[in-house]
Formats: sequence, structure tokens, C-alpha cells
Amino acid sequence: MFQLGVFVAVLMTAFAANVWGLDKIRIGMGAFSPTNSAIWVAEERGFFKKHGIEAEAIFIGGGAARGVNALLAGDIQFATAGGGAVITSALKGADVVMVAAQNNKGVHRILVRPEIDTPEAIKGKKIAITTFGSSSHAVLTMVLDVWKIRPDELQILQVGSSPTMLISLQKKLVDGAVLTDPSYFIAEDNGFRVIADLAKMNIHYLQSMVVSTRSYLRSNRDQATRVLRAFVEGIAHFKKNKKDSVRIILKKMRMDADQAKYAERTYDQYAELYFDRIPYPSPTGIKTVLESLAKDNPKAKGTDPSSFVDASILKSIEDSGFIKSLYD
Repeated sequence: MFQLGVFVAVLMTAFAANVWGLDKIRIGMGAFSPTNSAIWVAEERGFFKKHGIEAEAIFIGGGAARGVNALLAGDIQFATAGGGAVITSALKGADVVMVAAQNNKGVHRILVRPEIDTPEAIKGKKIAITTFGSSSHAVLTMVLDVWKIRPDELQILQVGSSPTMLISLQKKLVDGAVLTDPSYFIAEDNGFRVIADLAKMNIHYLQSMVVSTRSYLRSNRDQATRVLRAFVEGIAHFKKNKKDSVRIILKKMRMDADQAKYAERTYDQYAELYFDRIPYPSPTGIKTVLESLAKDNPKAKGTDPSSFVDASILKSIEDSGFIKSLYD
């Protein structure tokens, strides 16, 4: 009995030492979206701890702008944020840099009441976004530009997360909303009309990036490397394990079990289209954002797209063969 007690005590001590030895980092998520699924998987499946990281993935809300601000304030070490907000901040001199992509492709769709059947018909209408400076705001601006409609020709309202915007749409508090999945699946099934789909419009956009600061990366390169190793392992697990990934989406998005079909449709899109095995930020996406910003910001003209990215850590992980091993 005494020997058993000693054995248990030794195990507990070893476990505690292991936990205490983990490097603590905080990842701030500005959007309540399945775009964060790879981080959620890495958290749920213990990949961060496997790589010596005690990660706290927190929803801070307020879209990309708030995530960048929290990063600059030192409240978090990594943020998930739309590339547009990151590039805008960097052009202003902020110490922010993209280190990996959650999703390079635009996932937003603009849904409206069924009687609104043309882009022209949204003039004067109330269109919901997360907040000014968010990805949804940037997307709406780019789509309006394609349609040759000025932002001041409609009412743009800051409503909150995609699920909150969906509720506002259903309650007729707004006429349209810039939604992500699975909210737009639910909206479509309830009769709302898709008036713009970024994927079908072939608009390249940096939907969600993994962002940090250059100063943090210089001082904590080993720690940052282990965070990204856990992240790419989360992507691999997501792609290879549909049932478990759908379960995590349902849990993290706080969806009821009867909404599993929407989680499955979301999973299929991310596994097949949105999540890249080696998630480098898209140079084409950066150019698209810079071209959009250049109309109002002279600093965006002629700026080297690579100046907004530090891909060196991800490149070292790729060169080590680690990512390839996850799929072998």
C-alpha cells in the first residue's frame, strides 16, 4: 500500500512538473467563426500541450480590429484577424505581422430579405456587419466597389457576430447581413437570398490570418515555432477526422445537436476548400487588399506584399518534414 502511494505521488509530481513547464500563451479570436476550427482542434486534442504550450484560446469579439489592438497592447501573443485589418495597421506603423493563414479565401456571403433581388435594391437598406474595421466590413466594402455602389448609399449597422446578425435578420431588424457559415446555411434554408458570394465572385481575400508581432517573434522564436506546429497539426487532424471535427464545431459554436447538418456542411467546405495543408498567407490576397486600400491610402501603393508576412517559422516547419509526416 505504501509503495502504491509512493508510485502515485511520483506520477503526480511528474505530471505537475510537466504542466508547470508549459509555456503559457494567449490566442485572441476576434470572430466567432468556424474559421478558428484548427485552433479549437489543437486545443481540444491536446496538440498545444504536446508541443509544450499551455494555450488559452479566447474569444475577444469586435472583429479583426479589436484582435489587433489586443495584440499590440500585449494582452495576447497571437490573434486571428482578417488580413485587411492587419495590413491597414501595419501601414500605420504598427508592429503586426502575419505568420500563417487560417483561411486565404473569402467565406462571407451577403444575405438579404427575399424581395431584394438585385444589388441596386440594397440602396437605402440596413445591412449588418460585425463592426467597423472587421472582416465583414472589408468584405462589404469590396463587394460594393464591384457593384459600383457607395457605402453611404445604404445603412451599415454594427451588430456583432455572425449568429447575432442572423437573429437580427430573422427578426427583421436589418434587411441584410454579411454572414459566415454555418449562419448563412441556416439563413438560406429559412428563405433569405444570397446576393453576393465571395467565392463565386472570385474575390481573393485574406479571410483570417494567424497574427503576431515581430518583437514577440524575435524574443520567442522557439515558443512561436511550437505554437505553429500545434496549429498545423490541428489542420491535419481536422482534415482527416470529420466526425471528431464536426463534434468540436458543434461544441465551440454552441450549436444544438439538431444542427449537425449545418456543422457537417461547414466541415466539408473547410476541409476541402479553405484549410491549406501548408498555410502560407496568400500573396494574391495581399495584393487584392492593397489595391482596395490604395484608393484611400497612398501608402498602400507600390508596397511590397511580402513586407506584411513573416513566413520563416512556417517554412522551417515545412522544411523539417513535420507537416508531410502528419499526412503520411
